[in-house]
Amino acid sequence: MKVLGFESSCDETGVALVETRDVGPPRLLAEALHSQAAMHADYGGVVPELASRDHIRRVLPLTRQVLAQAGCTLAEIDVVAYTRGPGLAGALLVGAGTAVALAAALGRPALGVHHLEGHLLSPFLAEHAPRFPFVALLVSGGHTQLMDVKGVGDYRLLGETIDDAAGEAFDKSAKLLGLGYPGGPELARLAASGNPKAHTLPRPLLHSHDLDFSFAGLKTAVMTLARKLGPELSEQTAADIAAATQAAIVEVLVTKSLRALAATGRRRLVVAGGVGANHALRGALDRGCARIGAQVHYPPLALCTDNGAMIALAAALRLQHGLADVRSDGAFDVKPRWPLQELNP
Repeated sequence: MKVLGFESSCDETGVALVETRDVGPPRLLAEALHSQAAMHADYGGVVPELASRDHIRRVLPLTRQVLAQAGCTLAEIDVVAYTRGPGLAGALLVGAGTAVALAAALGRPALGVHHLEGHLLSPFLAEHAPRFPFVALLVSGGHTQLMDVKGVGDYRLLGETIDDAAGEAFDKSAKLLGLGYPGGPELARLAASGNPKAHTLPRPLLHSHDLDFSFAGLKTAVMTLARKLGPELSEQTAADIAAATQAAIVEVLVTKSLRALAATGRRRLVVAGGVGANHALRGALDRGCARIGAQVHYPPLALCTDNGAMIALAAALRLQHGLADVRSDGAFDVKPRWPLQELNP
């Protein structure tokens, strides 16, 4: 069975084709992605109307590119999947409308997929795929959550951010340092030449008795420090602040993840979302999990950010497990706000 997936929840247009197998997880046949980062850079953040319009321009050329790369025709597609939510309403509607219209034209069913479930399951596209059950750290620009995952569609929330997500802390701190957009990768690059011990920044909720996160206070501390040392920061001073900021975020994420493993008794950790591409975070999680004898799994670096492959994969896994709510009537909706645990039976 071949599943064509569309992702358009924010500022990346993604299209991908996966194929289910009798043994093992589905395999990726082809994928294509267009990032709008350059377009939004002048505004310092995503402009929803511009994002929606750009999705319209990109989605069909990317679809043709994927089909050509896979050597597949539209007639060979069995199911068309799309991101139903959460995300920007206008952007979601582009992918959903395209997918449902294509499915109707082909006489195939359409399937709406939860964006975060796509991220959570994306490590199954890696060379060494995880096995259920596991603890998942979902860490991105808009979400920071720890989930106990027993299987496809069986998710229990362990903890989440009560204010800014880790990705927002990266991006907002980068903006305070005058770095470009998107800020997270820029801050990580600058941090590589900095001293993380040059400045002491807070680790919010590090010692709390729960698995929740908070990063708004860290952002405020970075702003206060930058103003104290400014207004003209030297390159080394900016690098030291970046390194200290990254170290604070990483320490909180790693500590809470290891605590979640201990609380659940799980021996596997899955990391997904854009911040999961951060090398400092990966290194710290690798060391922490090795210390307690746990395994840690990541998606391929190219699939950490939003992409169509994770949507097609999540749809395929749901179909394999008999959990897919497919539609063939041409109707659809989008859910800009959609808690992941609502997927549970």
